[in-house]
Amino acid sequence: MKKETDKISIIEKIGYSLGDFSANLIFQTLMTFIAFFYTDVFQIPPASASAIIFIGGMIGAFFNPVMGVIADRTNTRWGKFRPWILWTAVPFAAISIITFSTPNLSIHGKTAYAFITYVLLVLVYSANNLPYASLSGVMTGNMAERNSISSYRFIAVTSAQFIIQVILLPLVMILGDGDKTVGFEKAMTIFAITGAIFFIITFLTTRERIVPKPEQKSSVKEDLGDLIKNKPWIAMLILTVFIFITLSLRGGVSVYYFKDFLSEEHLSSFLQNIGFNSFIENLNNSLQKIGLIGFQWPEDAATSGFSLFNAAGIIFMMIGIGVSKKLADKYGKRDVFGFGLFITAICFFSFVLFSSQNIGMVFIAQILHGFFYGITIPLLWAMIADVADFSEVKTNRRATAIIFSAMIFGLKTGLSIGGGLVAGILAFFNYDEQLVFQAGDTVRGIKLTMGLFPAITLLISVACLFFYEIDKRKEMEIERELLSRREKNEQ
Repeated sequence: MKKETDKISIIEKIGYSLGDFSANLIFQTLMTFIAFFYTDVFQIPPASASAIIFIGGMIGAFFNPVMGVIADRTNTRWGKFRPWILWTAVPFAAISIITFSTPNLSIHGKTAYAFITYVLLVLVYSANNLPYASLSGVMTGNMAERNSISSYRFIAVTSAQFIIQVILLPLVMILGDGDKTVGFEKAMTIFAITGAIFFIITFLTTRERIVPKPEQKSSVKEDLGDLIKNKPWIAMLILTVFIFITLSLRGGVSVYYFKDFLSEEHLSSFLQNIGFNSFIENLNNSLQKIGLIGFQWPEDAATSGFSLFNAAGIIFMMIGIGVSKKLADKYGKRDVFGFGLFITAICFFSFVLFSSQNIGMVFIAQILHGFFYGITIPLLWAMIADVADFSEVKTNRRATAIIFSAMIFGLKTGLSIGGGLVAGILAFFNYDEQLVFQAGDTVRGIKLTMGLFPAITLLISVACLFFYEIDKRKEMEIERELLSRREKNEQ
């Protein structure tokens, strides 16, 4: 018979996953559209946008360890981590709305406004998401249940990703009646309010079951010392930085890839030949019949192609997520994770080989990338939870939040570097948001950012796994050791 600390109900798994759905409505928007929003919507120069994303993001990144220390030392009747999800729900929503607002200011005023609101957003994101991520490490000590929680969680992540990467841009055009400025404000208001409600549901439906021993006392210096000696933690930190550089690069440049690199003529023919245009025409007619005249899908090929491209990748990501747990249970998280990342890097590199007319190959590579990267999605955070267990075995002290805070530091650092690089590369290759057609060098820079650069950064992540010693055998040893210790403490 399983102990109460092992078994998690489906309702609790769903409730927990809604928190990631909420956070990713904002996070995916930052990763995919923040450079585009600043350059093409808010009309900030690319170099200024690059500085805002990088500097603002790094401020948020360095706040994570501070938040980890605070969360680990929070003690309430609701636990250590759940209260922060509740306390930050409404501020997160409010700051998200003002970040994507576009007041009529001078260029310097816009730059200052964007910087201040971006910093506020990444700070409140840390205060919310660090405790949220840490919560998964104290809901259960059972490795299989932890894998299951991660699978639920990242189905929610990919659902939010689907909404943002597939529907957001058309929704912006619809809500703004072609005005992207108005459309972004309205769309982000809807997402922010939805997110606040779901965060509250997460707080109400989850429980913290793994509680540090009452006699456990440690200083911040001791916690940091434990981290520095933890080789799997160092490997995961570096790996996380490069994964999120990759995702930010790829996500941020994709909209430019469709707008400025791919042939509009060939993309239009592709959409026509696969029946997408007919599907959209029928959809628009159906909406008109029920009176939703204003909700008509935009007609330009780049918007449709971008949405379909992302949809194809995300659908196959969900399939990859679906098989991830079985593969991880059989072969171990580390080996499955590394294999998935390696094949994904090959898929990214293939974009270097495609011309602007190879639309079909672009979509095939995206589908393959989606499946193999999907396998890795649930494993990252489950592996970080395993690092917390590894640390507890070695030190006999549990410091879940500071371990997760370091990983979210890596996430924020990667997001900041990657997002800053997108805008910085555009500036380096002389991107001009006022031009209908970009110069040849600019287009080549966009192509390299879509293929070569993310392939390199992802391969660096794969190399980090050679220093991550928690394989399948080690996972089982850690689980047995901690279970034995907790049984003794209960006696």
